[in-house]
Amino acid sequence: MSAASIQAPAQQWKRYLALTKPRILPMVIVTALPVFGLAAAGAPSAGMATGVLLGIVLVAAAANTLNMYVERDRDRYMERTRNRPLPAAQLTPAAALRFGLFLAVAGTGVLWAAGGKLAAALGVASILFYVFVYTIWLKPRSVYNAVIGGASGAAAPLIADAAVNGSVGLPGLLLFAIVFFWQPPHVWAIALYRRDDYAAAGIPMMPAVIGHERTRWRMLVYSAGLVVVTLLPGLLGLLGPVYLAAAAALGGWFLWRGVRLVRERSDDAARGVFRSSLVYLALLYAAMLADLLLR
Repeated sequence: MSAASIQAPAQQWKRYLALTKPRILPMVIVTALPVFGLAAAGAPSAGMATGVLLGIVLVAAAANTLNMYVERDRDRYMERTRNRPLPAAQLTPAAALRFGLFLAVAGTGVLWAAGGKLAAALGVASILFYVFVYTIWLKPRSVYNAVIGGASGAAAPLIADAAVNGSVGLPGLLLFAIVFFWQPPHVWAIALYRRDDYAAAGIPMMPAVIGHERTRWRMLVYSAGLVVVTLLPGLLGLLGPVYLAAAAALGGWFLWRGVRLVRERSDDAARGVFRSSLVYLALLYAAMLADLLLR
């Protein structure tokens, strides 16, 4: 057996994995985890929690795969996406579609078995919203694609809340709101320093439509709203002083990065906000988990 034939299955596996956007999948796990510690009836069993998290990851992977299927032609025009499996002709569109639908069915089934009908329904809704509302309708047409489309990226806490509590309550809604407010400054930072990419693909991002200066100020406004929302779990008693102190400190730091962006008006500052947004969200949820463990 030749070396090429040995490597082929592994390469195919990597290409299918790339369709799921594996680097962002850990975020859906991190944003769902605190909900288990805030469950009204106490933390669920390890088996149930694992099943719910697996279902959430599968439906997120399905949404990402179907997103790549829909955007395969547009991705050819963007430097950061042209090497994805479909625009690079490493997989056929039909294979990607089948894989995405398989993940959607598998994820829905796992959520139904582990978390119940409502969790499964929310999983299906998140896929449909991401593919049809965001990818097909909003992204190529509306400058508010990152705002409204953020609902799909923030769905993991809602699904987890429905699974452990049987309904969506304050914990799920607050953690949903955090990710929802976080996404516009995160995405618009990319749009600032990747503006040529988005223009080549014909995607109406905020900097190209209203200008760079107004976009930077809107990012700062959303960041301020984000900080307020992150304080609410502590102020409302869902989480304790450890989280509240961390949220205040991290919020001050993230706002400072936004102020620097407004002042410096550079691509480097925009990249700094993008990188900082990733660190900020990771540390914020780490503070939630630490607070829950200490309690």
